[in-house]
Amino acid sequence: MKTRILILALAAALVYVTAMLVLQKTAEPKAADPSEAVYNNILTRTSVRKYQDKKIDDATIEKLLRAGMAAPTAGNRQPWHFVVCTDKEVLADLAAANPNAGMVARAPLAIAVCGDKDKTFDGEGAEMWVQDCSAATENILLAAHGLGLGAVWTGVYPVKDRVSKISKALELPETIVPLGVIAIGHPAEMPAVKQKFSEDNVSYDFYEE
Repeated sequence: MKTRILILALAAALVYVTAMLVLQKTAEPKAADPSEAVYNNILTRTSVRKYQDKKIDDATIEKLLRAGMAAPTAGNRQPWHFVVCTDKEVLADLAAANPNAGMVARAPLAIAVCGDKDKTFDGEGAEMWVQDCSAATENILLAAHGLGLGAVWTGVYPVKDRVSKISKALELPETIVPLGVIAIGHPAEMPAVKQKFSEDNVSYDFYEE
């Protein structure tokens, strides 16, 4: 009789332990899929134009720059130069130089992404720096979003008047051409994400309307 009771008790204990292990396993949060996190960061990025009155620390600025310089470049020329701006007067000058960049004056940080013509190809490939610096700009925008910041790309090149005024504000030599200025800050607003995907913009194998 005692042996039977002992067996039943052991069986009950085994069932209990098994059930607890199952519950613990199901309660544990699943590890996030890194590929989904990257994909969602791309899809949820949006242009942010209003920022909190809060500085961005140097370590975060370096992360943004590292992200920018991780972009692909034609022939690995890396034909870029980044001007980091935090001075209020400089930020105001950058905003005044571009009619669509008023938010730069109210941002704690701006990064001017410039092309270095001394590092470009000769001949027809000379303008490849535009593509390379555009890729770097997008990397910075995505990194900012991933770090919980808000940012917006304000275009400069190829509008000559903007190029001239931005170059003067930043004291750029003739060989350094500003492609754009990125305003960055801790967001004071979070605009709705725009749905931009459209099958109308896609062809397969050859162009068709």
